[in-house]
Amino acid sequence: MKINVTKTYLPPLEEYIKYLEKIWKSNWVTNHGPFVIELEERLKKVFGVKHLFFTSNGTIALQIAIKALGLKKEIITTPFSYVATTTSVLWENCIPVFVDIDPETFCMDQRKIEEKITPDTEAILATHVYGIPCAVEEIEKIAKKHRLKVIYDAAHAFGTLYKGKSLASYGDVSTLSFHATKLFHTIEGGAIITDDDVLAEKIFLSRSFGHIDENYFSIGVNGKNSEFHAAMGLCLLDNISGFIDKRKQLFSEYDKQLKQLNLLRPVVPKNTEYNYAYYPVVFKDEKILLKVKAALAEQNIFSRRYFYPSLNKLPYYFSVDVCPFSESYAERVLCLPLYQELTMEDVVKISHIVVKA
Repeated sequence: MKINVTKTYLPPLEEYIKYLEKIWKSNWVTNHGPFVIELEERLKKVFGVKHLFFTSNGTIALQIAIKALGLKKEIITTPFSYVATTTSVLWENCIPVFVDIDPETFCMDQRKIEEKITPDTEAILATHVYGIPCAVEEIEKIAKKHRLKVIYDAAHAFGTLYKGKSLASYGDVSTLSFHATKLFHTIEGGAIITDDDVLAEKIFLSRSFGHIDENYFSIGVNGKNSEFHAAMGLCLLDNISGFIDKRKQLFSEYDKQLKQLNLLRPVVPKNTEYNYAYYPVVFKDEKILLKVKAALAEQNIFSRRYFYPSLNKLPYYFSVDVCPFSESYAERVLCLPLYQELTMEDVVKISHIVVKA
């Protein structure tokens, strides 16, 4: 049996069909339909936020956030994230300035931000890596001191709470991914979150061509999502706490089985209710990682080098920023399979292969 690093959860077909029947009856498939509106309203309550905009994916959410904030120059960001974090900055013709990561949390090291601030710095774009909180309070202080905007790439953060608040509620803007591989998904999708009324209006227009009916206000793109995607999200939304509980059990079993290896793993800060989105391990060197990855693949088990490469080393963008922790971790980190349908026996099998390799 094949085991992938993630597996898309699909609800019972009859549950999804109930939504499809309503879509067929209304013939309303896109352009802010009733399921999109319902999903947005329910997610606002989940995250405890004022404004949430359902988008076609998590990358366009980042691009719209950058555009709506009017950013045009330097954006301080992390080299340890999925490539979309950096390419969104580049796509919007801004300049990414990389700050190395905290060796414990794997998130942007807030202690190294100020040394990278220049007169052209306009914002900080940080990622809650693997759903682990950035140093949100310290980053907010730095941003206020230097009058910078803060965007959080919260693609992994669905279900994580920090000091009792959703991690997605921090920053001027947070963006999420609802891709099929995520804890919560809408097949393809994402969201933009803000509590700023003025910014929310800009985001609303940016997501939908910049106009409302025959009234044109600004430039925009098509960042909307459909009723079909929203319906999938509505099918899943009530199940998330159960998904997290199951992942926590699998996570603990991995910890138990791999304890003897003393592998480096990211530290979840205090006051955090974690979502157990991924199970990353950092090996002693890349040679061992490749050996483990190959040994798993021989048994039809597929892990992922997530994240690799360090984004300051992308082949199509030259960066002068040196980020030793990110560069080192990116060469040695491997995410092992983790999803709620995985069994304890699967975790034991995977762990034994890792230990043996």
